[in-house]
Amino acid sequence: MPLCGKTLDIPWLLSNGYRVAGAELSKIAIEQLFIGLGVEPQILQVGEIDHYSAQNIDVFVGDIFHLSSQMLGLVDAIYDRAALVALPKAMRDRYTAHLMEITDQAPQLLICYEYDQNLMEGPPFSISHEEVNQHYGGRYHLTPIASANVPGGLKGKCAAKEHVWLLQNN
Repeated sequence: MPLCGKTLDIPWLLSNGYRVAGAELSKIAIEQLFIGLGVEPQILQVGEIDHYSAQNIDVFVGDIFHLSSQMLGLVDAIYDRAALVALPKAMRDRYTAHLMEITDQAPQLLICYEYDQNLMEGPPFSISHEEVNQHYGGRYHLTPIASANVPGGLKGKCAAKEHVWLLQNN
């Protein structure tokens, strides 16, 4: 889970028997995540990254661009709930290329928003179908699996759609 923060998705995944690896910039968010899990992590420094680990969970704290495939290990799937939409346009090309590289292009569940970017600056930023195709279309088969209006609008400021994509190797 790139840019995982202290998401509620991690406890759900762990409680359903999944092993989770995440990446996050905020040390405070990860400390709060482990407190919420009721688990004391082991913390090791690996290069410029702090590696927090406990049973079935590894979280790498630091700049995701310093995270390598060797540090991360084998990845079966990626769940991008809020990473791509959190990054400004100038960083998204680099991020998507890096994510595919460090995960050996693992299949991905991608959730993003689409809205009139003139009405709200972001984050989250608006990601169009065309942009998803630009980042991933050459390497993955893209399947839109759900699309729904965001109830009450995005941050209560503007109408938006949430799109869920399944990205599988060609």
